[in-house]
Amino acid sequence: MGKTTGFMEYIREVPADRAPLERINDWNEFHLHMPDEDLRTQGARCMDCGVPFCHSGVLISGMASGCPINNLIPEWNDLVYRNLWRQALDRLHKTNNFPEFTGRVCPAPCEGSCTLASIDPAVTIKNIEVSIAERGFEEGWIVPAPPANRTGKKVAVVGSGPAGLSAAAQLNKAGHNVTVFERDDLPGGLLMYGIPNMKLDKRQVLLRRITLMEAEGICFVCNTEIGGNDYPTAKLRTEFDAVVVTTGATLPRDLPIEGRALKGIHFAMEFLTANTKALLSGSDDFISAKGKDVIIIGGGDTGTDCVGTSLRHGCTTVGQLEIMPRSPDERAADNPWPEWPKTHKIDYGQEEAAAKFGDDPRAYLTTATRFEGDRDGAVKAVHTVEVAWRKNDNGQFIPQPVPGTEQMQPAQLVLLAMGFLGPEQSLVDSFGFEQDQRSNIKAEYGAYGTSIPGIFAAGDCRRGQSLVVWAFNEGRGAARECDRYLMGNSELP
Repeated sequence: MGKTTGFMEYIREVPADRAPLERINDWNEFHLHMPDEDLRTQGARCMDCGVPFCHSGVLISGMASGCPINNLIPEWNDLVYRNLWRQALDRLHKTNNFPEFTGRVCPAPCEGSCTLASIDPAVTIKNIEVSIAERGFEEGWIVPAPPANRTGKKVAVVGSGPAGLSAAAQLNKAGHNVTVFERDDLPGGLLMYGIPNMKLDKRQVLLRRITLMEAEGICFVCNTEIGGNDYPTAKLRTEFDAVVVTTGATLPRDLPIEGRALKGIHFAMEFLTANTKALLSGSDDFISAKGKDVIIIGGGDTGTDCVGTSLRHGCTTVGQLEIMPRSPDERAADNPWPEWPKTHKIDYGQEEAAAKFGDDPRAYLTTATRFEGDRDGAVKAVHTVEVAWRKNDNGQFIPQPVPGTEQMQPAQLVLLAMGFLGPEQSLVDSFGFEQDQRSNIKAEYGAYGTSIPGIFAAGDCRRGQSLVVWAFNEGRGAARECDRYLMGNSELP
């Protein structure tokens, strides 16, 4: 695929980002776009590798290797190289309902398993993907495509995050009448309120797709919580022929240490959600980091997003505590290709913090031991200690404090970004679902049927906290099984 010798002739190039000290002054997306000719050159690097791992979508050592939605990557790389953009878009849409989202926010396990990446820098798959999608919108190729015929079946999708959107899109394509319920004021779930605007523009990108889905016949009902007074589950089951639950894993992991009840300590999603709502409404009703020393507890994408958001507010300082050690710069011996490369990365938030304050904000192998408050009951400092991971009596590695490493860091705003435990129990109880050992809704991968006939579960509420692209995978899979339940068979992929 691509040019036969392209991988030997061309080096990997990615689009430039806006300068860190410039972009922290606004909420616009920070990635710039490459000229078409440069994109074609990057497509030419895709090897005729015989057995491409990039679209395999398998789990190796518990992590994704290759694209979980099995994008036909070599095919559309080749089509871009040959300047056949419309055909490239058609191949991309075969497996991906929303390439403009994945091309922006997916961590690109496809690139980690690229055959070229075993010896050289990977093909720039993610950037080519988003460029194909944006070219499709610019050229008017992506337009509403409602189904030619309706089945008369009614399906409710509970939750409008990535799994819910992909399930709704596929079920609508099959001809069912789809209603998506969202408890927030706008659809999108994690895509709307969990990911900041500078990574995924809400009006120009996310709501553009929502509007298109509405034009295709999908109904979005917002400000409606299923299972409570808004809409009882019994009513839902009566009014719809099938239900797909895609509510995500929204129960945050807490840090119950001394001082947790002090003012100024928030879960990361409280901070990020309020910020995006204020940005869209033009209000000043959000948790502000302006003029404050900010400590973020937890790494990962959510921690990075808190760093970037705090900088845009105008924080005085920002620090990030990570209980895990710093990853190596190169693959370790026990992390071979095509596994996901567990290597050190500098994401946009850390890059911005380094440009603003002179250093990466992350402190590794460090945890908080207590929060200290002022006389008004607000947090004013975080006490920390370094840790070492050692085996306990059961042979399990646990973090143990290192004596003599105690420190105190000033903080008037603390953000907890330590991941999520599973779906909210109130929703599970309202349906009466069986749960697995990790409190997720019990439903077998590939079948997606819950303990209640006609109700399916997909995404993080079923598998636990995971990648956006796995949510798309599961939403599509659950739609196929729901369609099979309704019609006896399914032609959905």
